[in-house]
Amino acid sequence: MLASFINCFKIPELKKKILFTLGIIVVYRIGCYIPTPGINGAVLTEYFQRMATSGAGSIFDVMNMFSGGAMHKMTVFSLGIMPYISSSIILQLLTAVIPALEKLAKEGQAGYHKINQYTRYGTVVLALIQSFFIALWIKHPSTFQNFEVVSKDAGMGFVLTTMFTLTCGTLLLMWLGEQIQERGIGNGISLIIAAGIIASAPSAGRTLVLLLSPSSGSGSQLQPLTLLIMICFLIGVIISITLITQAQRRIPVQYARRIVGRKVYGGQSTYIPLKVDTSGVIAIIFAQSIILFPATLASFIPNQTFRHVAGFLQRGDFLYYGLYGLLIVFFCYFYTAIVFNPHDVADNMKKHGGFIPGVRPGAQTSEYLDFVLTRITLAGALFICAIAIMPDAIMASFKVPYLVASFFGGTGVLIVVGVMLDTMKQIESHLLTRHYDGFMKTGHIRGRR
Repeated sequence: MLASFINCFKIPELKKKILFTLGIIVVYRIGCYIPTPGINGAVLTEYFQRMATSGAGSIFDVMNMFSGGAMHKMTVFSLGIMPYISSSIILQLLTAVIPALEKLAKEGQAGYHKINQYTRYGTVVLALIQSFFIALWIKHPSTFQNFEVVSKDAGMGFVLTTMFTLTCGTLLLMWLGEQIQERGIGNGISLIIAAGIIASAPSAGRTLVLLLSPSSGSGSQLQPLTLLIMICFLIGVIISITLITQAQRRIPVQYARRIVGRKVYGGQSTYIPLKVDTSGVIAIIFAQSIILFPATLASFIPNQTFRHVAGFLQRGDFLYYGLYGLLIVFFCYFYTAIVFNPHDVADNMKKHGGFIPGVRPGAQTSEYLDFVLTRITLAGALFICAIAIMPDAIMASFKVPYLVASFFGGTGVLIVVGVMLDTMKQIESHLLTRHYDGFMKTGHIRGRR
């Protein structure tokens, strides 16, 4: 594998793409340390650290992970690329329910560019809305337990400045991701998210060292045997995510032979790849946003009744795990139903003379595909539940901060493994085109899509 990485820099075109991608990532990481005007980032970071030790959880933890730690410092990239992702998901869902968008999506490249334009407009709207409420939240010191994050005379000018800064930061990230997509290697948006997650690894490692170090008057908070068990968990999680990410159920398809004039069409055999994990990380994002929303509101609203109700959904409780798992399973099925329509697939196969051996074309083919997809999606959903709950279980069982526990499962590992698979697949395709060996001695890397 090391020889394959060295070969990457022997191909001028591939070398240029890799260096360009790394340069964009460096620009992104620099922007994560540029503070938003009028905000005391050090005080805000201290406040978020105290919230993390409480174990209550907040939707800002999710936003901080996707922004590469910029949210807790309130820098220009605090919103990260999440508004763009949210806008993309919303447009994708609307495409399935609005006939005009569905028709536009079937127009090929022109329709794709039009939907992408709508996605950008939606990104601006979502970024403005999110930054507006964040600015209002920061203005009120009562929500920060006497932490002075901004000056007391901050008015509407501060709100407008924060909205403009954070929205422009999101749009710049969106543009950087598109530049990687066009001139670099890999999926630009996904690489930016993965780079932000990996950037928090040194902080997690430093926290682990402090936990292993003996504290004053007592032993270390984390025993070496416990650390060894956690490392075994990490290795097992990475291997299992890799297997499930690439796992697929192949439905054989046979096309009838047609003779048109002197030419013979069809007659070949192929297959329909049904992925075990179609939704990927999207189901976890939706479930996390919903289950952490009450705890986040409870930290904003000084109402004891509301906080008591939100207190039922705390990390470490069986009710939290049960509801979290049910939400993940629901969104796995929901997203799979949106992106894969068995009825459309069956109709297209029937129009082109394709059929599944032993299954009649048309309605029976649609029912068969739905039957298979429902069962393999359940397996993928249960696996995603286990991966998503693992950081919370590790945090509650081994008494480690969430920053450390998040690297032993959850959304972060799922994203990083998937992005690395996609990127390595693209690099391997360049190597094989130039008659170099790939990363594997037998077979080839298969990405998520």
